[in-house]
Amino acid sequence: MSKFKKISTPIKDLYIIEPTVFSDHRGFFMESYNKKEFAEIDLNLNFVQDNHSKSEKGTLRGLHFQTKHAQGKLVRAVKGTVYDVGVDLRKNSDTYGEYFGIVLSEENKKMFYIPEGFAHGFVALSDEVEFLYKATDYYHPEYDAGVAWNDPDIDIDWPLERFNLTEADLLLSDKDKELPTLKEYNKGD
Repeated sequence: MSKFKKISTPIKDLYIIEPTVFSDHRGFFMESYNKKEFAEIDLNLNFVQDNHSKSEKGTLRGLHFQTKHAQGKLVRAVKGTVYDVGVDLRKNSDTYGEYFGIVLSEENKKMFYIPEGFAHGFVALSDEVEFLYKATDYYHPEYDAGVAWNDPDIDIDWPLERFNLTEADLLLSDKDKELPTLKEYNKGD
């Protein structure tokens, strides 16, 4: 029996991963990744890069992807709470342009696997967030791309009000403020 539970989402190949957590009065212990255990749940992944970000409440990062050297990402919040989103950008997919989102937190210890061919983004919902990513390919800035976090066709239901946030509270990079909608992006293909 694997130490990890793979939970399907409505979008093929996009998974929630629940680790086995051992807790007692001293705290907890868990494996966040084990190549052999992941293979047992049919996730044969080769991670080559780890990333760690820190964000304050209201920071929205995304929706990002690479046009070449696409990255699969295993993500989790180790401090605080985020709403994490994967958007299907696989042209031949039945769920092209659709998203799935999940709350990841230091409390629930859930992880989210976003495969190659998806855009990824998250919003920090707690005062401080530390977020870890394992990636299946290296970051190549020359292939960095994205689509707007508020694209009306994707229509992500960011849970801002539930966490006492408004759109005016969001903190975006200059790059993320200028990202095109998916339709605008596809016109450039």
